[in-house]
Amino acid sequence: MLEIFPDSDELADAAAAAVTATLSEALAARGHASLVGTGGRSPGPVYDRLARTPIDWAHVAVTLSDERHVDTDSPNSNGRLLRERLFVGEAAAAQYLPLTDYAEPALRRLMPFDAVMLGMGEDGHIASLIPGSPVIALAMDPKGAALTAESPEGFGSPPVARITLTLSALLQSRAIFLLIAGEAKRQVVESALTGGDEPIAAILNQDHVPVRIFWTPN
Repeated sequence: MLEIFPDSDELADAAAAAVTATLSEALAARGHASLVGTGGRSPGPVYDRLARTPIDWAHVAVTLSDERHVDTDSPNSNGRLLRERLFVGEAAAAQYLPLTDYAEPALRRLMPFDAVMLGMGEDGHIASLIPGSPVIALAMDPKGAALTAESPEGFGSPPVARITLTLSALLQSRAIFLLIAGEAKRQVVESALTGGDEPIAAILNQDHVPVRIFWTPN
């Protein structure tokens, strides 16, 4: 499942091409598409490439896998990353649905999500499905009714309150793209693929949604 790239530029090229192909297919089939973005270091270069891609962004709705409850201008805001790296150029025409502003019925109208981008921490967390969080058991229920969960302060880095899509929401998608870098994260993925109990294992060890893993050593 691991697709290996020599550096972050080649990973970003491949991931952007994969997301573009998925969104283009959705636009051609249904006239609209939905993209779930993510925060962290790896997606920024992917957003740079997507921002320049001439697809029908006016009919693409974008939300996030998770968001921190911080000021919108904070460097810890995933929304800020989207504004600065994705919603420029061609992609400025996309519709943005911030997790912190929209209720679950609005999210449900985007589902199943066409493309979901995810990062992963070295503890195996995805989105803000963080091991040890008091909401983790509820949020990791693959058949749960809730689309979002609120994680309190004290968990994750930075340890701020967050809102996250649940596992059941993430699994209501047509394609998942996992972006990771570094040997430590590769080892976490390999452990998860052989039966680990990290949150990422629930994404990798299911057969409902196709998953592509993009990895670079640095």
